[in-house]
Amino acid sequence: MSQRTVVKSDGEPAYRFLGAVVHGVDRALCRLDWRNQDRVPATGGALVVANHISNYDPVALGEYLIHSGRWPRFLGKSDIWKAPVVGYFAKACNQIPVERNTRNAGQALKAAEDALAAGELVVLYPEGTITADPDEWPMTPHSGAARLALASRVPVIPVASWGANHIIPGKKLHLPRFFPRKTLSVIAGDPVDLSDLYDLDNQRLAVKIAGERMMRAITDLLEELRGEVAPEERHDIRKGVRLPRGPVTLGEAPAADGK
Repeated sequence: MSQRTVVKSDGEPAYRFLGAVVHGVDRALCRLDWRNQDRVPATGGALVVANHISNYDPVALGEYLIHSGRWPRFLGKSDIWKAPVVGYFAKACNQIPVERNTRNAGQALKAAEDALAAGELVVLYPEGTITADPDEWPMTPHSGAARLALASRVPVIPVASWGANHIIPGKKLHLPRFFPRKTLSVIAGDPVDLSDLYDLDNQRLAVKIAGERMMRAITDLLEELRGEVAPEERHDIRKGVRLPRGPVTLGEAPAADGK
C-alpha cells in the first residue's frame, strides 16, 4: 500500500475528522490494498469515475482519495442529506446533492462543473446506482459523467474498487460486516483520453463513446483487482439484461449514430 500524502491541512475540518475516523476503523478492521495513488492528480480540477458496488464503497474510495492528497466532492442522491449523521457530514464536507427525477437534477452537474473549474476533485459514478449485474461487474453508463467530462475537459481518472461489497453487500443499507476480515482494494488508472470527442458535431455520439470509454477503463482495472475477465456484454439496468458494449471509437459507432 502506497501513500503519497496524508490528509492535506487545507481541507474542511469535518472532512479531516471524518477521514481520520474512517481510516482508523478500516485500518484496524480491514486490509487496505491501495494501488496507483500517483495516478490521482495532485492539484487542479479532475473528474474521478468509479464502479459502484456497495453503500460502503464511497467510504473506501473517499478514504483512498484523501490519502492520495485530495478532498473529493461526491455527487450523491439528495436523500442522503436528510439522513441523521450521514446528512450532517455530507453537508459539512461540501458534497453535491442530486435531486433525481426532478427539474432540478441538472443543477448537480452545474455545481460539479463549477467545482472542477475551481480546481477541485469531483467523484461521479457513471452507472448512477449500485450495480445490478449478477456478478457485480460495471453496468452501462448514464450520460451525466460523459457530459460533465466533455463540458469541463479536465482529466478523467478511472478508479475501480472491490471488497466494499463484502462489507455491505447488496443495495440495502445495513450495519457493516467486518468479520471475517475483508480486503478493501482500490486502484486508479491513467486518464481516459476524450480529446477527439471535444469538438465533435454529434454530441450525442460523443457522449455515448465517452461513457463507454470510461466504463471500459474502469472494467479493465476491476479485472486486475479481481483477477478475472469481465463478460463481453454489459448489464443494462433499464432492460434487466446484458447487452453488447457500446462503441469506443467513431469507427465502431453504428451508422445511424454518425449522422
